[in-house]
Amino acid sequence: MEARHLRYALALAEHQHFGRAAASLGIAQPPLSTQIAALEREVGERLFDRTPRGVFPTAAGNAFLARASSALAEMSLATVDAGRAARGETGRLRIGFIGSALLDPLPGVLGRFRRARPDVRMVLQELDTPTASAALLAGELDVAVGRGSPRGAGAEDLVTVPIGADRLVAVVSTAHPFAGQRSVEVGQLAREPLVVSADAAGSYLRRVFQDAPAALDGAALARDVHTIAGLAACGAGVGLGPDRMRLIARDDIRFCDVEPRFRLPDLHMSFQAADSSPVLAAFLSVVRQNCAEVGSRLDDLLARHPAVSERQPALDVS
Repeated sequence: MEARHLRYALALAEHQHFGRAAASLGIAQPPLSTQIAALEREVGERLFDRTPRGVFPTAAGNAFLARASSALAEMSLATVDAGRAARGETGRLRIGFIGSALLDPLPGVLGRFRRARPDVRMVLQELDTPTASAALLAGELDVAVGRGSPRGAGAEDLVTVPIGADRLVAVVSTAHPFAGQRSVEVGQLAREPLVVSADAAGSYLRRVFQDAPAALDGAALARDVHTIAGLAACGAGVGLGPDRMRLIARDDIRFCDVEPRFRLPDLHMSFQAADSSPVLAAFLSVVRQNCAEVGSRLDDLLARHPAVSERQPALDVS
């Protein structure tokens, strides 16, 4: 049984005449009669009464036509759904990110993607960089945004593009002596109680305080930049974090440059090079639209990665 058989039966029920039904379908009457008869043999029931007044569905025919109408509607919807999925308009996108990325550039990208693809289910998780990288490599995320490039087995199979640069700044309460200073020396910071992220304390801050490693031993550990700013505002210590932390709008904190200046590992966005998902392609298209410089770097990386270049048309939906 084919979809055309269902359409033939529905057309015959509507027009109640073989000739008129055939004309509406754009076929001759004899083939229609033959196909309806074949359909009845396959179903094993008489679906239509042929009378001098016209052709009318039997009880079995009415039951069959109700299901046939639903089946054709579902087939039409299946075609629509398949097309939407192929265009990345439906599906799921799993993104893991560090908190500071929500200051910039993720808000613009996520907002634009949500408006462009409202039916894509976004699964968003705040994760530290090592956890997000591990989840991406394990196939538990589609996109990871963290500080520095992912490392470890399988990292060579990722496409990783820098999406933001930062330098280290200090944040203090308005009552702190540093609040009136434009900058603060690392040596001064080493004598203060500190508030840092656990990720930073275990990586790049060790280089900042290489001459005073004990400075980090008693540091308060925060999950994200908002917690760092909040604890600094409470007078719990001097917070250390990325320059983009200045985007936090609070009246009870002040920011100071750290001298000598220290550039933090760049923010990076990573995804599996072999991922040909239309949803990922749609997300990358939004990244290109929202961040021109990132889009240019991304296109260059995609063009040079062997696992991507073979299927570049599938990813390039901009």
